[in-house]
Amino acid sequence: MPLVRRVRAAAVLTAVIAATCALPAAADPADAACVSGGRTLRYIVLFDPGTTPDAAQAEITGSCGTTTVYYPQIAVAVATATDPGFADQIGPNRAFSAEAAVAKRAGSPRKADETQLAPRRTAIPATDRTGEQWDMTMINAGAAHEVTEGSRNVVVGVLDSGIDDTHPDLRAAVDPSVSAGCLTGRPDIAPTAWSPSGSPHGTHVAGTIAAADDGKGITGVAPGVRVASVKVVDDDGHIYPEYAICGFMWAAQKKMTITNSSYFVDPWLFTCSKPGQRVVREALTRAVSYATYEGVLNVAAATNENVDIANPPDPSCRVLPAGLRGVLAVSSVGQDKVKAGYSAYGLGVIDVAAPGGEQKRRPDDPDSGCVLSTVPGGYARFCGTSMAAPHVSGVLALLASTHPKASPASLTRMLNNQAQNLPCPADYDLSGTGTQDAYCSGYAPYNGFYGHGLVDALAAVSN
Repeated sequence: MPLVRRVRAAAVLTAVIAATCALPAAADPADAACVSGGRTLRYIVLFDPGTTPDAAQAEITGSCGTTTVYYPQIAVAVATATDPGFADQIGPNRAFSAEAAVAKRAGSPRKADETQLAPRRTAIPATDRTGEQWDMTMINAGAAHEVTEGSRNVVVGVLDSGIDDTHPDLRAAVDPSVSAGCLTGRPDIAPTAWSPSGSPHGTHVAGTIAAADDGKGITGVAPGVRVASVKVVDDDGHIYPEYAICGFMWAAQKKMTITNSSYFVDPWLFTCSKPGQRVVREALTRAVSYATYEGVLNVAAATNENVDIANPPDPSCRVLPAGLRGVLAVSSVGQDKVKAGYSAYGLGVIDVAAPGGEQKRRPDDPDSGCVLSTVPGGYARFCGTSMAAPHVSGVLALLASTHPKASPASLTRMLNNQAQNLPCPADYDLSGTGTQDAYCSGYAPYNGFYGHGLVDALAAVSN
């Protein structure tokens, strides 16, 4: 699909891009012949602000690569090359292939912000299963629906593994006109590109946000809004940087209201300042900043590693996208409103908390404490910050429905102000070993486990 070729003089975005030092020029292609016949790898490539599409393509071609797409708004390209010297010819700290980095890593591929238990899928029933949705009760979603179920003018981009738009709970919610696949780094609007091809993850997330309130199956937080399926997770569970960049740029182009990112970007949990990592962080920062400038509010899961993401191994490190400025980072709680054992945390990084579930609620049914939602062909319970984030996206969708002119910053302030304060637990020994499993810092209105507190759908539509 042809991309919009426009360069917008966005002062805030220009400041972000200009923070990067001037980029070195590419090597003269005459100095070395291109090598062909190797493995084709994708790269993200950084350019100076204002670089034209023609200039970017000429530089990539001259460095033995092929341009897949160039986003002039943020001066970032996605390219492919068989020549192993492509990145060196482009110049240091300007090009990086996450594909190549993952291929070098030992062990099996990492799955996307993996849920805590394998799904126990059940068939699509004609019965009402909302009584099993403890998570919706916790955030007062049912009471909020008495006020509003959300506006069709609000679109939530589900940046995930694709959404099953044939599921009866989601048929009315999924909008094919704003859906796209991003698994080349360039948006593809073909339904086969944005439909799920393996993982049920995206369909589960979408159901939490907007499953229909029709007396059958489950009901989402904001059943009256639309969702866009933006596929950024491949069948190996990887979320390469170019996938995520494409997703944020597509959301900006289509003027989506909110994006939900229940993942962290490969190939690292923490993206720091080492060679290659700087390229990824800069490119994602530009894409998120541009989306925010275009009026998109971005929500992300805090990840499932039970680490303090406010105290990374190096001060330069961030979890992407949750750790980026302007992204709402979400931690997970179980039915007792206590931080789930797997959930990441961190004072100054976590913005709000939401129900994501906890394992082993009952010995005879270990996934009973997880979140019930839609999956292709039925329903399943998952636990994870992946499940917490869409509750927040749903509440924000209700807020945006009742405050249609509110900016991302205004919606964020309202969400934070209306959250239910949760104090740090006096004792966080989940394993019963006599040792604290994590340390919460801060005070009741704002702390490292829950940020500003538990989101509240009723407060969002009432105040």
